[in-house]
Amino acid sequence: MSERMLKFVSRDRETPVKRNPGDRRRDFDEIYLRFADDKAKEQASRCSQCGVPFCQNHCPLGNDIPDWLKLVAEGRMEEAYAVSSATNNMPEICGRICPQDRLCEGSCVIEQSGHGTVTIGSVEQYITETAWANGWIKPLSPSRERPESIGVIGAGPGGLAAAEELRREGFKVKVYDRYDRTGGLLVYGIPNFKLEKDVVARRTKYLEESGVEFVRNFNVGRDASFADLRKEHDAIVVATGVYKARDLACPGAGNKGVVAALDYLTTSNRLGLGDSVPRYENGELNANGKNVVVIGGGDTAMDCVRTAVRQGAKSVTCLYRRDRANMPGSVRETSNAEEEGVIFEWLAAPKAVRGDAAKANGIRVSRMELGAPDESGRRSPVEISDAEFDLDADLIIKALGFEPEDHPAMFGEPELKVTARGTLRVDPTTLETSLPGVYAAGDIVRGASLVVWAIVDGRKAAAAITERLTAAETRPLAAE
Repeated sequence: MSERMLKFVSRDRETPVKRNPGDRRRDFDEIYLRFADDKAKEQASRCSQCGVPFCQNHCPLGNDIPDWLKLVAEGRMEEAYAVSSATNNMPEICGRICPQDRLCEGSCVIEQSGHGTVTIGSVEQYITETAWANGWIKPLSPSRERPESIGVIGAGPGGLAAAEELRREGFKVKVYDRYDRTGGLLVYGIPNFKLEKDVVARRTKYLEESGVEFVRNFNVGRDASFADLRKEHDAIVVATGVYKARDLACPGAGNKGVVAALDYLTTSNRLGLGDSVPRYENGELNANGKNVVVIGGGDTAMDCVRTAVRQGAKSVTCLYRRDRANMPGSVRETSNAEEEGVIFEWLAAPKAVRGDAAKANGIRVSRMELGAPDESGRRSPVEISDAEFDLDADLIIKALGFEPEDHPAMFGEPELKVTARGTLRVDPTTLETSLPGVYAAGDIVRGASLVVWAIVDGRKAAAAITERLTAAETRPLAAE
């Protein structure tokens, strides 16, 4: 039974299964199709069409979940795909990585009545995989080719969603990205055990066959100025994400053996793609045989601890300064990590990294308690006096979140306005920035957030550009 089959059997208790690389695209053999079809129909039929679509209301994309569940239960798979894909540019990806426990599944009436949620994410994934297998997903063929050209900076989910929507309208679309592969954090940030990279590559190929042009290994300011891109295109979408890691603020934070989460995850993903990574080969970003401590409580931290387990770490501990109830990451991911042997130290914060500049060998930890609420309303962690303890650690991974890079400086555009958090300031209705004809989408607007919200923004920016260019009497917008 394949890994995906096991996920249908028990979505909440995913068990890692070793798979040979050549098996990745064999999921849709006769056995799998028969098994998955039965499980998808069984789950979909549990939806009672309650009349109050809480699941849909709690989906950022507003996916018509009750209707496509009904279609699946009736075996009308092609229609189910048409409904599913009408509001989502990559349902097979969202089905795999969305935190459904915090969104649609967490709002399921059956779940709230204590009978266990309908596994909406797994069914969504199955619908689209069935569509791919049966050839129902065809390259876009716009009814009219338009003369305008749109540049998209960033090939993550927000940029890809915008590119697809704009190409659907007949615009020429060129996507620029700093990486050598398309997908952004879908490729380099999310582990293979959650999202197989051939799934992302397949979506990229679909966009290329639809006429979207990709320019990889491209850095704005090095390969072309932002001003040059604005002259070349009638509008621009900035969807660069947020990649600047928050640092660890304690003595010893610069010691060798203290690494950034994205460096660690990118290395693991590159290995899975067959790349040679010197920092893994020399042991710097390799958890095998090590005592690993991950600092942070979000989904990135969960990706790190579960990756370390798979790399053969001697022990894996996660430090989080608040309690379990206040952890920002997925409850499901946390449970999966615990099942895989990860130790969680709640109400614990790093005090100092032990060792020296040449090698970290442990970490001193302060025990915390929750005090008064902060500006967001969450209770702030407060250090408890004389309540410290030490942990052995050969590899310490900082998963403290991400912040925006300085885009006005990077792009040489001082008139590109940012918020107090450093994200791009946009019109909330159109997502247009302070520069006419320049729009933004995803994390660079919201701060570090979910893939599904990046898709929402990409679609929204594309719709605003389409409306503006359709109504415009003069071009180019980006040069106004």
